[in-house]
Amino acid sequence: MNQEPLPAALAAYAGAGERGAPYELLAEREDGTVVRCGEIVAKAHAGDSDRAGLAVRMRIAADEALAGVLLAPLRPEVGYLGGRPVSLWPYGAPVDPEHPEDAPWEAAGRLLAALHQVPVHRLPGPVPPMRGPAKLARALRRLSRATAPDGVRSAAGVRSPGGARGPAGPRSGAALVPGPAEGRPAGDLVRAAARTLPAWVRGEAPAPRGGALCHGDLHLGQLVRGPGPDGGWRLIDVDDLGIGTPAWDLARPAAWYAAGLLDTGTWVRFLDSYRAAGGPAAGPPGSDPWPELDLAARALTVQTAALALAKSAESRRRLDDVERLMVESCARIASLPPDLEAQAPS
Repeated sequence: MNQEPLPAALAAYAGAGERGAPYELLAEREDGTVVRCGEIVAKAHAGDSDRAGLAVRMRIAADEALAGVLLAPLRPEVGYLGGRPVSLWPYGAPVDPEHPEDAPWEAAGRLLAALHQVPVHRLPGPVPPMRGPAKLARALRRLSRATAPDGVRSAAGVRSPGGARGPAGPRSGAALVPGPAEGRPAGDLVRAAARTLPAWVRGEAPAPRGGALCHGDLHLGQLVRGPGPDGGWRLIDVDDLGIGTPAWDLARPAAWYAAGLLDTGTWVRFLDSYRAAGGPAAGPPGSDPWPELDLAARALTVQTAALALAKSAESRRRLDDVERLMVESCARIASLPPDLEAQAPS
């Protein structure tokens, strides 16, 4: 096994054995380490990755059916480094975090619509399930490990949610509910919100059959400008790609909008571009999208809040403003009756 630090070993892997080649560390998290070496990006996936599923996902990313939608890997095969699965990709310019006003929301909507309309039966298979519910389950487990029984108390930073748009969005007839009781553990609020979701959404039961090809973890960090003459936007990161309910891919911006983190104009631009491109997950243009998006948006809210609380407990810091908003949203979700019979949106 190579004993040099993983980022340096990845750079050497990307440089075809050129030891000491300069590299830039792009990400180092428990679910993956990513380095850039010139125009090549190497990613070491999580050690506990589903290797058979990752191999299929890589072949799907390289398939012609996804050209112009997913960034294609330099090699469709998965390599290994120190026991970790490794993939190689061309470098693509990411969204500039210093200029959020230039974020490609319309492009994101069009790319998701195209992804959701890919004929699944024509792809390399067997296509694995989309990992959205599995990621929610993982976030809840991490919260349980990171917090003591009395948790992170809402008195330390969770306020009344009076200014938000409802449990998961501005649905017709969705009333605001009282905020969390002073001193109630925030972790308990998140877990209570999770219990209102169907078992399949929490990753505790099989998902409903069918669905579309989904990204599984859509956010602005998953878009880059691809190489080549057009330099168009592409989706990256196939770790969670698979068959599932396409509403899950719209859930994060929907949850942000519901919590007041995404302004109405931006949300409408994103939603309209998705619908105009034929996206199947939000109803027809002009209709209320929330009957389709509500369940997935609530799931992403719970996942985001669980991770925020776990990370704050692990680093012994207070929640920031955005994290508090997500926990406040969970306080509203926790007041809802259990959604045990809900099915996946079409």
